Amino acid sequence: MIAQARPIRVGIIDGQSPIAKGLSLLINGTAGLQVAHVYASAKEAQVALNKDLPDVLLFLLGQPDVEELSSISAIRKMLPLIKIIVVSEREDEDLVFHMLRAGAGGFLTRDVSPLKLLEAIREIQDGGAPMTMNVARLVVASFFKNNDSLLTPREREVLSWMARGKSYTQIAEILFVDKETVRSHIKNIYGKLEVHSKADAIEKATLEKLI
Repeated sequence: MIAQARPIRVGIIDGQSPIAKGLSLLINGTAGLQVAHVYASAKEAQVALNKDLPDVLLFLLGQPDVEELSSISAIRKMLPLIKIIVVSEREDEDLVFHMLRAGAGGFLTRDVSPLKLLEAIREIQDGGAPMTMNVARLVVASFFKNNDSLLTPREREVLSWMARGKSYTQIAEILFVDKETVRSHIKNIYGKLEVHSKADAIEKATLEKLI
């Protein structure tokens, strides 16, 4: 008799999503998949993931706050082998790349079909990187940005968050670093771009396609 393969265990971070309940029923009703746990928030997930040990984590992203944006990095540090798919209402470039850099392996939008979502769970478990079409286009377009910049990837990330109006404190929390590290990055940015203000740095970086 052939032993039945263990189902893929899926954790769901609710994020106050209206689709969480239906998604849980869908996964449990699909052969080869099983819901490990549904977490009410990213904070709750970080406390319980070591006990539940899901293979794949679906992060149903609401209106992203600092805690949510920081949580993927924290979860990956706890469980380096966990595979994370973000399911978001938004797909703007900054959000997409922040989540991918933090350790998400896939990025889908809320209008994804149930079939595509189930396929994405299996795909990421098999080593793939599931993305909706628009997100994939953003990733491809990023290759056409100016990559000859003197700025490091982290400095470009800091500058990108500055352009979105985030304060030093907020950037520090988002990137999981201390405030002085952010100050140091910004000092380096100003020096490399030969500017003396945030507005000038953002303008020059935009013109030169650095962010």
